[in-house]
Amino acid sequence: MNLERTVIALGFFDGVHRGHGALLQKTVQRAGELGAIPAVFTFDRPPKEVVTGRPMPLINSPEDRADLARRIYGIQQVILAPFDEAMMTMPWQDFITELLVKRHGAVHLVAGHDYHFGYKNQGDPRLLQEKCRELGIGCDIIPKVELEGVTVSSTYIRTLVEAGDVERAALFLGHRHCLTQTVVHGHRLGRTLGIPTVNLTFPPHVLAPRRGVYITRVYLPDGTSLAGVTNVGTRPTVSDGTAVSVETFLLDFDGDLYGKCIRVEFCRRLRDEQKFDSLEALKAQIRENIRQTRDYFATESARG
Repeated sequence: MNLERTVIALGFFDGVHRGHGALLQKTVQRAGELGAIPAVFTFDRPPKEVVTGRPMPLINSPEDRADLARRIYGIQQVILAPFDEAMMTMPWQDFITELLVKRHGAVHLVAGHDYHFGYKNQGDPRLLQEKCRELGIGCDIIPKVELEGVTVSSTYIRTLVEAGDVERAALFLGHRHCLTQTVVHGHRLGRTLGIPTVNLTFPPHVLAPRRGVYITRVYLPDGTSLAGVTNVGTRPTVSDGTAVSVETFLLDFDGDLYGKCIRVEFCRRLRDEQKFDSLEALKAQIRENIRQTRDYFATESARG
């Protein structure tokens, strides 16, 4: 069997932030030099979640992680492996030799300075480099990336997203925080208000930004994008429910997106979610948020 030669970036890549970006850029560079395919090897869920049994909230779904690696960095192949019993108990040497080299055709590996792998996390960057030398394949270890004196990490970015600080999150991510999901049926209240919305839900274990109203950019299946006003929350003016939903009013759009997959990118937080005394008051506030959104994108395009 002729395996395609790959250069593989190793990691979980939650958020696909600037630190991960350094790994992915090196991966694409090495693949170009070696005439190989730039690839990522990652897991479907965080190993720590499986080991501790405690759910771990994530910045992105596996699908968004794969899309960001491809779209922003030019990764061509994403290997999404299940983190199961066999993976958890695999000796670190087998992880490299049997899995990455023999099964996935690795001719070069790229990992972060704090990458651990194999049974009980016994594999580390030093052992990875030694094993690669022994196998005659290349290996790059990427140092940590800092911004404004802060180490870029998924943990730090999660705190920013939870706080609703999507502008600072974008600075550390290197792109806007996003959610890609299929549009579902909502309560159709927006339509009766004359402000129809598209509705998404958060996948299991994916962090919702702090409840409130956001300026967003929404990408449609055909690649076009529109300005949006997005409410993340429980819609307290019209509902007693507790389920967190994502409702977006698309500016200058008239069409049906039910069942279509869209990407919502969070640009700026405008305000907390509020309970209004009347639907008229809610409507007036949404119109004000639409005006703020138009101003935001007008300023952004004027900036170039």
